[in-house]
Amino acid sequence: MELSQALDVWWVLPAAAFFATIALATGLSGALFFSPFFLLAVGLAPAQAIGAGLLTEAFGTSFGSFNYFRQRVVDFKTVRILLLAAIPAGIIGALVAQNTDSSILQIILGIALIVLSLIIIYNTTRKKKPLGGEDPSIKVTTIHARDGLTYKYRTCRRPIGVSLAGIGAFLNGMVSAGLPEVTTTQLIVRCHIPPRVAVATAIFVLTVTDFFAAGVHALSATPAWFVVVWSIPGVMIGAQIGPRLQGRVPAKTAERIISIIFMALGALVIITSFTT
Repeated sequence: MELSQALDVWWVLPAAAFFATIALATGLSGALFFSPFFLLAVGLAPAQAIGAGLLTEAFGTSFGSFNYFRQRVVDFKTVRILLLAAIPAGIIGALVAQNTDSSILQIILGIALIVLSLIIIYNTTRKKKPLGGEDPSIKVTTIHARDGLTYKYRTCRRPIGVSLAGIGAFLNGMVSAGLPEVTTTQLIVRCHIPPRVAVATAIFVLTVTDFFAAGVHALSATPAWFVVVWSIPGVMIGAQIGPRLQGRVPAKTAERIISIIFMALGALVIITSFTT
């Protein structure tokens, strides 16, 4: 990495801080911002953009994971089960990305952005359903948070969750997005896990998976260190600002606006794959 090359992209730092702030303030995945940004604005090759996005996200979510760990709201039993599928699937996805033609990989990234934006829109329109009566034969998971709150919910059927986590992790390793959206959605919608616990659990799974997938990208291709040296400090700054802004803007309104932006970015990524 040459110093002049790194200095030329100094503006990645404030951009990364801005993206991380939005992601943490709205609860969305930071990788949905970084990979298309590295691809379209910085001009990295698809595989490099995805690898840099994963590495940036891994460092960003590690701060969030540590915070949730301190709050004691991570369902570690579910984490261990989901990681059994997420880690190998994420590694396989990263290997597939390294061996896929760059134009095809760019098209897949664009499609993934559009699909995930639709998932975000779905999450903003769904209504919670009552769980009904208690069945003593059903296992219950109890989480005691540091702030004194207690969360009790039915232990979810994990084989289905493991399969969904594997699919999300494969996409995450391949195009740096998919795991948090798939995992959080299925934990809340299918398993009826309280959102605070579901998000904390999904982020913890994402952090561990990202480090494995990013490692594969780093070993298989030339890492874009001249970009990462700016993006990682940027997400560290955003990690301090984002939580302070949480709740200032209605979450559903912000998510709908951002999902439209992601849909437009997905279309732009696909179009540029045919023009480059």
